[in-house]
Amino acid sequence: MISPRVRTGVLGLALLTALSSPATATAAAPAAPGSAAPPTVEELRLDGAAPQEILRRSGFDTVAPAFARALDRARSYAEARRVVEREGSALWRRAVDRVQGRGPAGGDLSRDDDRPLYWARLGMTRELRGWKPRFGLNAERRARLADTLEQTSRGQTAIRYPHGKGLKRVLVTGFDPFTLDRDIRISNPSGAVALALDGTVIETASGPARVETAVFPVRWRDFTDGTVERALRPHLPEVDLFTTVSQGRVGRVDVERTNGAWRGGFGDNENTGRPEIVPVSDPASQPQWTSTTLPYAAIAAAETGRFPVYDNTAVTEIPAGGTESVERPDGPTPGSTARAGGGGDYLSNEIAYRATLLRDRLGLHGTLPGGHVHTPVLEFGAGNTTEVTDPQFVRNRLDIVAQVRAIVAVAVSASERVSASERARG
Repeated sequence: MISPRVRTGVLGLALLTALSSPATATAAAPAAPGSAAPPTVEELRLDGAAPQEILRRSGFDTVAPAFARALDRARSYAEARRVVEREGSALWRRAVDRVQGRGPAGGDLSRDDDRPLYWARLGMTRELRGWKPRFGLNAERRARLADTLEQTSRGQTAIRYPHGKGLKRVLVTGFDPFTLDRDIRISNPSGAVALALDGTVIETASGPARVETAVFPVRWRDFTDGTVERALRPHLPEVDLFTTVSQGRVGRVDVERTNGAWRGGFGDNENTGRPEIVPVSDPASQPQWTSTTLPYAAIAAAETGRFPVYDNTAVTEIPAGGTESVERPDGPTPGSTARAGGGGDYLSNEIAYRATLLRDRLGLHGTLPGGHVHTPVLEFGAGNTTEVTDPQFVRNRLDIVAQVRAIVAVAVSASERVSASERARG
């Protein structure tokens, strides 16, 4: 999820191609207040051959129809809310279980695939949007149900750590697929990471670490509405380390050193976007830059997998007193205005900015390691321009997931060593 403003030498293939691709999905006109709503831009893509094949070959094609039947049995708003909570949570658990090898595979699509969750969720949101219950349901209550469905089906309400000492607590986030009008088959390795690591224990040199995860949408409006802060605020004070994860550049992993308070406006999954400062609460105290507190040097130096890992210090800024953007390979200069963090000016930079700003506003900058990791672009095998999967595609995704798992282990161990050293000095 690197911005198109990032240097083309390392720009992710997904966005390079997307820049020349037209936005093909368009939403219908808004519905009148209180009535069923038309499908969104994202939901209109559901009828494509690739999404239908992904759903069918994973067994997730039954999710939306079953959800619609359950909704139709609801006789009140309270019943509908219970249905949404139950079915949204069940979708997240089912996706996690499938990726982690529990229960039936449901088809021949490889278990590591993150796409069944994405397309099944869209099927559910489309059913909810078009649902016409027997009782009155105004637009506000329908929106609340949709919000509940988004939170529960993304794992955002399922983050729980066991009590007791001796177990590190780690929070990892991923993203939905994106740039789907360029190639609707796209998978997002950060979403696959979230499904693969959720609820698992990673053995590190400092002892076991329990990982909890959540997935976020590739939509500017959700970020404007505070979805990141709402999901992370209850948990940052209790974890020992966090990292947001997204897809970045071809053939490399980047630990992003600096995040910028700027949206470049590249189109999201609803084909919307405009250049503007990242909107946050209390803008009067909003910094132009935030920084990682992950042990970036240790991560970059460790052998974690087949992709090279970089400590990425580059940003794009408008220098103090200036008017034109300048690329800075060694980070921002004093008083400058952000135009791109190390991770660009798209939603990956924004989740990193929001999460680290929240860390700082909670007073945790000096005690909580946290930041952003960009995975390599997940590429199909050579010559595959039509099939939804292939052996190289699966291998690439598995290798990326394994490498992020190893990076988390290194980060936990290195952070513990730093903490122990600081305690010894103090």
